Amino acid sequence: MAGAVTPAVSDYKALVCVFLFGGNDGNNVIVPITGNAYDNYASIRKQIALPASSLLPVAAGAESYGLHASLEELQALYTQNQLAFVVNVGNLVQPLTRAQYTANSAPMPSNLFSHSDQQLEWQTSLPLENGSSGWGGRLADLISPWNAPATFPAFLSVAGNTIQGNGAQTRPATVIPGSPLGLDSANTTLDPALEQLFTLESGVSLVQAATGILASGESDATTLSKALDGAKALQTQFPKTSLGAQLAQVANIISVRSQIGMKRQIFFCSLGGFDTHGGQLTTQSGLLTQFSQALNAFYEATQEMGVANQVTTFTESDFSRTLSPTSNNGSDHAWGNHHMVMGGGVKGGTIYGTFPELALGGPDDTDTRGRWIPGTSAGQYGATLASWFGVGAGDLATIFPTLANFKTQNLGFV
Repeated sequence: MAGAVTPAVSDYKALVCVFLFGGNDGNNVIVPITGNAYDNYASIRKQIALPASSLLPVAAGAESYGLHASLEELQALYTQNQLAFVVNVGNLVQPLTRAQYTANSAPMPSNLFSHSDQQLEWQTSLPLENGSSGWGGRLADLISPWNAPATFPAFLSVAGNTIQGNGAQTRPATVIPGSPLGLDSANTTLDPALEQLFTLESGVSLVQAATGILASGESDATTLSKALDGAKALQTQFPKTSLGAQLAQVANIISVRSQIGMKRQIFFCSLGGFDTHGGQLTTQSGLLTQFSQALNAFYEATQEMGVANQVTTFTESDFSRTLSPTSNNGSDHAWGNHHMVMGGGVKGGTIYGTFPELALGGPDDTDTRGRWIPGTSAGQYGATLASWFGVGAGDLATIFPTLANFKTQNLGFV
């Protein structure tokens, strides 16, 4: 894959994924309010409908929408054309109609509505199999020559190990925000012993592989630690939350991109707790407040560093949730969801994709609960980001194997 890549690049770009684990309810993130659309929404959502008076108004052409009240900072970015919505996105093998779904007459992603399976498929972009590589890892495989001669990993997670960064050739890195980089030992006399251990030929394949990974990790940590030690502190204030700490760490690493020789970087962050089968209004409100404030701070940090046009942040999530509520003031697992893309390079202030018809048993529903059949595939969404990153059209299929099944391969939001 790396051999297929065309010429080196001289500019810098970064992709930053924020995965909302548990299935963020997109139906309460952005609500259509043109004409009688809000009344229709409220009549179906009942006790978990957001009050009309609380919605933050945004427009997309002639259509009007309202954002969740917790997204005040993101409303401002949308109005400033720095943020866009891509609606009704989900894992798909090929375009799918309600008739095909109900008749089971077309290929569909495996194990729909399952948290673990849909999280896996979003991260691998392999909707029919349990793949061992992620689309971010395959992207890193493809673009790693652009970072040469730097050896620091192109994919870095600040949210623990994730399959999204697994590639065939390149290795992902993991940094825990607030924790020391590398092996945490006050006993520096151990260093020579560790160096000997790293070069020891054990003759056991598994041990040798583990030693190689440890040595690479320690080398990456040393490289990054030295760069960060000499870096100028950012003035942007991040919220003291889990996501705030993760995005602050990402911003700090971007700030030393030149010192570690990086031209392309992919980052993975996450925020959990969105599995709202009950008590959804309170839970989602708190999570979206954390999300909005952290993303806004991160965007301000990219402005401070002068790279706002070169960093694109985007969301992923297991799935959306049913339009109809549960008896416990929550919602159940669904499918197509609304996602956000943020950055100076984003063609913001508008909505991409087709909004589902909010009708139980309607043309976009899998059944009678409001589980939207996606109108846009996760592969199309990812391919648009990869194209902005610099991947040529001929190489996209190696990262997103089902992309050829869709007529539109670039959604145009960046």
